Amino acid sequence: MKKNVFYVLMLFFVFTACNREDMQNNPGNIEVVQKDPLTAKEINEKINETIKTKGRFSWKESSDHFIWSTIFQGNKIASIGFGSSFDRNLDSNNKAIEAEILKVIEQYEGKTERILLSSDQYLNQIDVAIEKQETVIALRKMKNIRYLEPADYRYFENEQKLGKSSSGSSGCGFESTALSASDYTTVTPNAKAPWSFTKHNIINAWSYSSGAGVTIGVIDSGVSPEQTLLGSSFNNGLSSGRTISKNGVYVDSIWPWSTGYDGPNDQCGHGTSMASAAAAPRNNQGQPVGVAYNSNLVTYRAASNVVLDGYHEQNGVKIAFTELGNNNNVKIISMSMGHIFSVGKIEDGVKYAYSKGKLIFCAGGTSTSFTNFVGVIFPAWMSETQAITGVKENTSNQKCDVCHSGAEIDFTYQMERASGNSIPVLSYYNGQTDYVGGSSVATASTAGIAALVWSKNPTWTRDQVLNKMRQSATYYPTPNSDYGYGNINVLQAVQ
Repeated sequence: MKKNVFYVLMLFFVFTACNREDMQNNPGNIEVVQKDPLTAKEINEKINETIKTKGRFSWKESSDHFIWSTIFQGNKIASIGFGSSFDRNLDSNNKAIEAEILKVIEQYEGKTERILLSSDQYLNQIDVAIEKQETVIALRKMKNIRYLEPADYRYFENEQKLGKSSSGSSGCGFESTALSASDYTTVTPNAKAPWSFTKHNIINAWSYSSGAGVTIGVIDSGVSPEQTLLGSSFNNGLSSGRTISKNGVYVDSIWPWSTGYDGPNDQCGHGTSMASAAAAPRNNQGQPVGVAYNSNLVTYRAASNVVLDGYHEQNGVKIAFTELGNNNNVKIISMSMGHIFSVGKIEDGVKYAYSKGKLIFCAGGTSTSFTNFVGVIFPAWMSETQAITGVKENTSNQKCDVCHSGAEIDFTYQMERASGNSIPVLSYYNGQTDYVGGSSVATASTAGIAALVWSKNPTWTRDQVLNKMRQSATYYPTPNSDYGYGNINVLQAVQ
């Protein structure tokens, strides 16, 4: 009798071992411990607590139940990265792996329609509809999945509903402000060079380089159709012989299933300011000039504002990175937007653009009332990007009142005066001016500096340009623990 029991037990263990790998294909083998999803309040509290205690929140380190809860609370849409690489061209099995993933979803969801929302043509990344926790558990067991994340969980929107934020955190504004005469220097033929240009020796650097022949890609909220200096008058005065191209890859809808881009026009104001800081023209109209006033611009309306919250904003940024990566004319990419935690599809897009040789600058972070506990934000913390933050006038290690700092910062830019004034830029409206601050303008300005260096040395590689910028900065060769290489002396960088 004991012998028979022994054989039965052995058969059981052998059967179990043989079928363990097939567990994901058998819906009956997935055990769900927690049936109800967490509330948005519980999810946000968990994210905030993790950032405060560990410094960073990771989807990969989260439980199956937590991931499913965020998917459930985010229109039941998930983003999946798969394969051995982010790049489809580097993974010959990408179609087979994608089909396998969709098959597993179909089995666990019990349906075959309205599962696949989108499949990226350049990246090993898809967006899918998922309702069941069992599906999440099964997918996370698959060896070919690099990440599984919510694709439409709106962290910032939920913080706002909980009373922890305000609309002021969006970075938008259409204001126009008269400039103080002490905040600019008039340069020929009659342009206003912001005060920071003197601090970084940019005006003197123009004797060697104006950015000609270099194209900067700006990923933001678009460019104002009412600002002719970033339109029909972009190519005039001392800025003749260049081009601006405006693109839109943002879908203005709360529903993930919606399609149709809403065009390249800025409906926030932020993107207009960033384009101005980087490359506004130098002419006789008495308006603020950009750092690289002779460089070309390729702008992308990829999001509605600086907070990359929700499906269409994150998808738009991903698309912008891949398209700029594929644009052989673009050498530099500047993005003054981000999130307090990583977004897999954007990370893939950044890596894709980087693999194409692009020099990428991202904002280190600008605080709102509820994110001042966050260090350097995503994607600025990625090794493929250069993280930029703003500092106070005449310093390289005193961050601006709303800026972030940390070990991932690569360069700083002086953008806050003792008076409280920041950087003069073109307004959203033609013939008017404004001020813009934070790590946003620091990033766009530093991208312009890179254009000056690359224009002076057109045969250089990305790494050569970056090394010259480092060698011309405050803390070279030993970066500061929170402010990287510090402020760049642009004249030295172009000599």
